[in-house]
Amino acid sequence: MTTISTSENAAAPAFTGAGTEPDQNCPLCPRLAAFREAARLREPGWFNAPVPSFGDVNARLLIVGLAPGLQGANRTGRPFTGDYAGDLLYATLIEYGFAGGIYQARPDDGLRLIDCRISNAVRCVPPQNKPLPAEINTCRQFLSATIASMPRLNAIVALGRVAHDSVVKTLGLRAVSTAFAHGAAHQAGILRLYDSYHCSRYNTNTGVLTAEMFRSVFARVRTELDHP
Repeated sequence: MTTISTSENAAAPAFTGAGTEPDQNCPLCPRLAAFREAARLREPGWFNAPVPSFGDVNARLLIVGLAPGLQGANRTGRPFTGDYAGDLLYATLIEYGFAGGIYQARPDDGLRLIDCRISNAVRCVPPQNKPLPAEINTCRQFLSATIASMPRLNAIVALGRVAHDSVVKTLGLRAVSTAFAHGAAHQAGILRLYDSYHCSRYNTNTGVLTAEMFRSVFARVRTELDHP
């Protein structure tokens, strides 16, 4: 399913100078801070902090996920690294030229992103992988600053409805005209927002998302970035 919607927004929000990443001990969401502290006590060797964006600020493509996985990015400190979602995401990025090297599910594997950056709508791991609406709203300031700090940004891929909704609010788009649907694309001035179901193991195991469905989104992004 593919839909195109338009907006009069000319670009991403103007960069205000706000930090693009929360502090290592960010206290803004008490529930997430408490969960993070408990993880530090239980697994002191893990990253256990807000996970920073990965990739060059000059990239034209930004991928926005939901939040770090407990044993994935929260453990390794790199988005989508160490869990199944990363296996599918990074294989797809390599296939379409948005990453180079070999993904080995650890932050020192030498994998590099090419014209691509990866971030999350919520930077701290939430209990049961489910951030609360207030936590999503609170963390949006960092997503907004990340988007605004990328001068060459042209395309955003939102992985899942939560990421989609947070990007829509960040860009000031009308929700009614930018409904989430896998394979949909929405125009926001110079930016284009692409939707995909999240590449989680649950979605792939249940058939909600197939590898081919996922690749089709990035194939389109590749084509439209190369031939605007």
